[in-house]
Amino acid sequence: MRILALGGAGEMGAVAARVLADDERVTGLVVADLDQQRAAAVADTLGSKVSARGLDVTDHPALMAAMRDCDLVVNTVGPFFRFGVPTLATAIETGRDYVDICDDPQPTLEMLAMGERAKAAGVTALIGMGASPGIANLLAVLAGRQLDTVETMLTGWNVVAAQPGPGADHQTSAALLHAMRQISGTIPLTRDGTVVQRPALEQIRFDYPGIGPGIGRSFGHPEAVTLNRAFPELCDNTNIVVGDRATLAGLSTLRRAIDRRIVSAQRAARLAGWTERLIPANPASIIKPGGMPPLFAIATGRRDNQPATVATALAQIPGLSMAANTGIPLAVAAPLVAASARPGVHTPEILLDPTAFFADLSRHCIGNPQPHAMTATTRSWESPHAAAVALNTSLLTAFLAPPAHTLSG
Repeated sequence: MRILALGGAGEMGAVAARVLADDERVTGLVVADLDQQRAAAVADTLGSKVSARGLDVTDHPALMAAMRDCDLVVNTVGPFFRFGVPTLATAIETGRDYVDICDDPQPTLEMLAMGERAKAAGVTALIGMGASPGIANLLAVLAGRQLDTVETMLTGWNVVAAQPGPGADHQTSAALLHAMRQISGTIPLTRDGTVVQRPALEQIRFDYPGIGPGIGRSFGHPEAVTLNRAFPELCDNTNIVVGDRATLAGLSTLRRAIDRRIVSAQRAARLAGWTERLIPANPASIIKPGGMPPLFAIATGRRDNQPATVATALAQIPGLSMAANTGIPLAVAAPLVAASARPGVHTPEILLDPTAFFADLSRHCIGNPQPHAMTATTRSWESPHAAAVALNTSLLTAFLAPPAHTLSG
């Protein structure tokens, strides 16, 4: 299998490239990036089957030529509200399978609408395969499967987990541009079975089995508009960000500044990046007694004709940076996409089997956990104390285990 890694010299792309280069199923890997020198620097560390290519994804003829030389396109070029749709369109045009980390809801819906074109071209495309979206979607599947009917779904992630890696440069990242777009104005989510627009960062209260009440803020991620594909009866569906009060207050301040046109989204992204560098967060501080897991899904509905709630959290992690926790799941999913042979445009909850995915991901996580330890599920019909102990034990094991090898760049 020959892979073209678009954006392969970026933070997330470089992490994905390292995992793919170690995969014996990959016979050739091209690290393609707008910065050819950085692409060459990454490729030079990954062995003889890896090469570098300077490539501007907005140069359509050059992008087509690069895609024709591969079997699968792995795309980390953001922001996806700008680059996602045209890049997938080119993959379909050239008949190449495709996987990306698209975390913007609007291009996600636009790419899903390209499903018939992909089927006609024999192309299997998986969009939104990182942490959130990506792992979060699969956690939602595991939680929802334990209910007879799923009425509401909440996917959540801790803002401290979205930290840049230690090697990140000081340029404004596509991830921060995405974030400013998704905390300002209105965002799409599902209410009463219909996709609607609501103000970003609305306060969302929820109850986590084994932990208790929690508060998050609505964030514009694709899970909120795609999980009905796995659960057609779903009425309400929201993606939230959780974290400490100071960080969430800071996000709210940026939202007000953008919405009132005091600053542009670009300027707000630069301010957020400056703050990250000035006051770096400690990812290990995410786990504390009674705190919310770094990545989770909560399904509510009915079981045996009784109201019920199930929460599934990611209990083991690939690394302590956003690059590792996004790039590694992407790389793990890439061979699964190539092997699935299911033409069309898919999101993770439809294309991937959670059990198989988490078994593959476990080999890349801190401490080399067993596949069965990858997730932790708690249920409203269980003893709250037992559920809390099991959840905290699973999460503390992940964060206290010594790294088996270097996972992030």
